[in-house]
Amino acid sequence: MEKQEPQDLKDRTSDFALRIIRMYTRLPKTTEAQVIGKQVLRSGTSVGAQYREGHRAKSDADVISKFEGVLQELDETDYWLNLLVRAEIAPADKMAPLIQETNELIAIFVSIVTKIKARMNNKPGKKKGDA
Repeated sequence: MEKQEPQDLKDRTSDFALRIIRMYTRLPKTTEAQVIGKQVLRSGTSVGAQYREGHRAKSDADVISKFEGVLQELDETDYWLNLLVRAEIAPADKMAPLIQETNELIAIFVSIVTKIKARMNNKPGKKKGDA
């Protein structure tokens, strides 16, 4: 996997939010679809905003905190997208690319958080067992 540049992630998370919005507007107008749709709309559109907050963070600990928030929103988005498919509200073939993008973003942010934590744990003066 190539190194992800900040501008790429900024654009990618923004594009992700736009895809979530478009998906929501195409959902049936049934109560179930709208309730679940609003959940995925909220979690999916917050990913980019939280990424931007994390990207502006002043310390590694702050970046980790924000990016772990991004991961929580992505995990929740994945849950709601899969629920739309399992409840037969949205067709699996139409949702597959969005679910795939959700999982790719999860992998990217897990990698980033893991690398930052490893860097923090390898700083000089850091004792084994320190948080």
